[in-house]
Amino acid sequence: MSSTGRLEKIWIKRAKKGPMDAAEAARAVVGSGLEGNADHGGKRQVTVISVESWAEAAAEVVGEPNPVLRRANLLVSGVDLAHSRGKTLRVGDVTIRIRGETRPCRRMDQGHPGLRAALGPDWRAGAYGQVVRDGEIKLGDEVGWLASGE
Repeated sequence: MSSTGRLEKIWIKRAKKGPMDAAEAARAVVGSGLEGNADHGGKRQVTVISVESWAEAAAEVVGEPNPVLRRANLLVSGVDLAHSRGKTLRVGDVTIRIRGETRPCRRMDQGHPGLRAALGPDWRAGAYGQVVRDGEIKLGDEVGWLASGE
């Protein structure tokens, strides 16, 4: 695995448009996503943002927005998510096939004015994907891209 990082935060959304609950661990299930999360199935089972991209976006708004406002499931450090469509991300023993860029919605500005525009460029709002290998993840797990063929 090349270029490794770390799982910094986990959030579970208990209902559509509902609050994001912080968790120390979660179970990822193939074909479904994170157990207990409102978004199941489809191509958008898990959403991921990076600490580094979040910091770039946060620097463009007044104040210090909390990354939970992005409403992603996973916050990772040390891994560049830009242009990652088709790549496979390993989080601990779990693997997630990235299906595309997460685009920021109007809810970002409801949480913090200017956040939607700040998250717009260069995949700053993160990526979404499908769980292709299930298992448990926990804060501090190693995160990185699998090489082709792994």
